[in-house]
Amino acid sequence: MKYYDKLIFELSRPGRKGYELPKNEYGIQECSIPAELRREAELDLPEVSELDVVRHYTNLSTKNFGVDTGFYPLGSCTMKYNPKINEEVSAMPQFNNIHPLQSEDSIQGALELYYNLQVALSNIAGFAEFTLNPYAGAHGELTGLMVMRQYHESRGDFKRTKVIIPNSAHGTNPASAMVAGLQVVEVKSKPNGSVDVEDLKPLLDDTIAGIMMTNPNTLGMFEVEIMEIAKLVHEAGGLLYYDGANLNPLLGKVRPGDMGFDIMHINIHKTFSTPHGGGGPGSGPVGVAEKLVDFLPNPRVKKNDEGKFYIDCGKESLGSVSTFFGNFGVMLRAYAYILTLGKENLKNVGPMATLNANYIKECLKDDYLLPIDGVCKHEMVFDGLKDKSTGVTTLNIAKRLLDYGFHAPTIYFPLLFHESMMIEPTETESLETLDEFIEVMHKVAKEARETPDDVKNAPLTTLVRKLDETGAAKNPILNYKTLKANAQ
Repeated sequence: MKYYDKLIFELSRPGRKGYELPKNEYGIQECSIPAELRREAELDLPEVSELDVVRHYTNLSTKNFGVDTGFYPLGSCTMKYNPKINEEVSAMPQFNNIHPLQSEDSIQGALELYYNLQVALSNIAGFAEFTLNPYAGAHGELTGLMVMRQYHESRGDFKRTKVIIPNSAHGTNPASAMVAGLQVVEVKSKPNGSVDVEDLKPLLDDTIAGIMMTNPNTLGMFEVEIMEIAKLVHEAGGLLYYDGANLNPLLGKVRPGDMGFDIMHINIHKTFSTPHGGGGPGSGPVGVAEKLVDFLPNPRVKKNDEGKFYIDCGKESLGSVSTFFGNFGVMLRAYAYILTLGKENLKNVGPMATLNANYIKECLKDDYLLPIDGVCKHEMVFDGLKDKSTGVTTLNIAKRLLDYGFHAPTIYFPLLFHESMMIEPTETESLETLDEFIEVMHKVAKEARETPDDVKNAPLTTLVRKLDETGAAKNPILNYKTLKANAQ
């Protein structure tokens, strides 16, 4: 094993350099730095050669797991393949080299793309208009809830300060509601994860601003009573908010707007194939029904009767939620994805994702505990192994999958089950990939019965072995000098 394959991140050696600036005789002008801005001590940075830096990061990059290297079945995250044509479009200098402060006349192409994507998302989701300004899904949630508040307050209805959220919801839902200054009211779920309508009814009074839901829910099951829920909430004066994290299985089949939702965000970095993870880049466009359009954040892109695109700032808007127009590069990728698939192929995304999920579910339910039977949508949730007698946990299974070259599914969410394991294949995964994953999952289940220590001590073949996660959380190493001191 070569030195850069070992668990060594400290390559610094005193006096080692990766560059040297030319002396003044080569034409570099001296600059006078004001005394109050001058550093009095040397900058405390690693001292390494350029070659060592290149080798270090190149070798680290080969150890990363991503959707381009293997199956990535994260439930509720929709880690789908990112077509390379999307990257080519986003790298075009005609888009890359524009500046948001340019005149409208000089960026008509960019404004047209922004406008067309708004229209496409509105048609796909069944809403009157979208804003693309929010930077991420959670940011979209916050924006949508701000629209909800603005709507009620514009009507003088200041009592509506509560939002109903199912106990199976994504964690961002209550967090976004609190940030928006709203109180969270929990509604219980039935055993299959669906909203309990009888528990919902007594919660609906004149203090309720709305309800946040995702459909399919976090267990991958379609909310069959959604029309009844919409009727009850609207009769009580509230609005319905759609968490678009689980939109993928509905593409081409069902539109949230047609189910009675008034507001939604789309995790465009999930459903429309743009890269995500590691904190970004993301984008969370927000769509609204006709009566809420004027409350969307500024600026908005519109089109006049002559076909010219222009920037508008409405007086009733909730204000700005981002700098200029959000993550434009992400929008380029999503627009390319939509145009590449076209209307005829976009409608196949949901059914293919649903087929793949149900295939995995049916193949694994003999070894893994399936708490909710029936046809799922894009994902399913197992409650760990059926046979738990050897003490092998969901976390152990997740670690063991790394030894076989698979990323783990989402684990311990949703919170409705103690050993939750949420698996979501996407529409682009082949039958061969699914079969290989299923075979490995059965193999791990067999190991859990026959040689459980192999699973409990996993991963066994990766560069980084089983970690002391509790110790790491209590004693984090936040800089390279601490790592070096600990190694010594």
